[in-house]
Amino acid sequence: MARARKAAPGSAQPLAAQVFAQLADGRFHSGEDLARALKVSRSAVWKAVGALRLLGASLEAVRNRGYRLDASGEPLDARKIRRHLDEAVRTRVRALQTTWSIDSTNAALLKRASPPPGASEVLLAECQSAGRGRRGRTWVAAPGGAICLSLNWTFPAVPEDLGALGLVIGVCVLRALKRLGMQGVQLKWPNDLLVHGKKLGGVLIELRAETAGPAFVVIGIGLNVALGAQPLRDIAASGIAATDLRSAGLAGAGRNAVAAALIGECVAGLLEFEQGSLKPFIADWREADALEGKAVNVSGADGVASGMARGIDVHGALLVETREGVQRFIAGDVTVRPS
Repeated sequence: MARARKAAPGSAQPLAAQVFAQLADGRFHSGEDLARALKVSRSAVWKAVGALRLLGASLEAVRNRGYRLDASGEPLDARKIRRHLDEAVRTRVRALQTTWSIDSTNAALLKRASPPPGASEVLLAECQSAGRGRRGRTWVAAPGGAICLSLNWTFPAVPEDLGALGLVIGVCVLRALKRLGMQGVQLKWPNDLLVHGKKLGGVLIELRAETAGPAFVVIGIGLNVALGAQPLRDIAASGIAATDLRSAGLAGAGRNAVAAALIGECVAGLLEFEQGSLKPFIADWREADALEGKAVNVSGADGVASGMARGIDVHGALLVETREGVQRFIAGDVTVRPS
């Protein structure tokens, strides 16, 4: 049984966050040791463990051994993330914050004033209660299991192919994971990351723009890191095939290093997008295209179209070969039809 680490004096975080930090090494810690380290009662520790479970954390409780997180992961730490950033990126990130719990990192950044062009603010949350995906879907994250990251950016003028920014960020996430040693990640139009057909993460772009003026965007990235066996089973039972970095073979990278890689590639990618629009990213996208040559249904405002996916065009639209010819889609939900 591991010895509980001494708590930081005067910690302002909720007790559940402090217990999570103690358990983040993946080893067993007794209630007594946790209570001593955190200077609280064992009853308070028990209640904090219950709060973590309500947030979706998968914990074991074994008599005479204590508590253990099923999926261990280092707590998100803004200072550690910033240390991982290259100097060129660090100078452009004017604010980098982590928080224990929030409704939505995207929603929080949308409320802020626009940063100056070329600069960004980054917000990460340990757990989200109302994280947003595309078309109003939710993205719920449990403590330690995922990275919920949002960053903002101001374009001096609305760039060409702004509607394809989600594809650009998908390529940025792909590049970040490759840099960490992760292979085999695919991109599913318009905003999903897959491994072996299972969802690893997604991208959400939200825009605030004025006619003929600057464009302010908030970029949200949700990435499964180490969800744990039971949460993965729960997601599968809901009809969604999901995976995480640990299951896909990237077990050694800490969450702070992964977050820094994402931020670094996104900042570099946004600067590249300002200069070259979608063109510098098309080759990477096409190489990782999860839909190319597959029979698909595309659901949109005009109904459902069926055909063979034929990649993307130079502006990021999905091309589908149907009985009526090749159709071009700039929005919609895509499902792969069974063979």
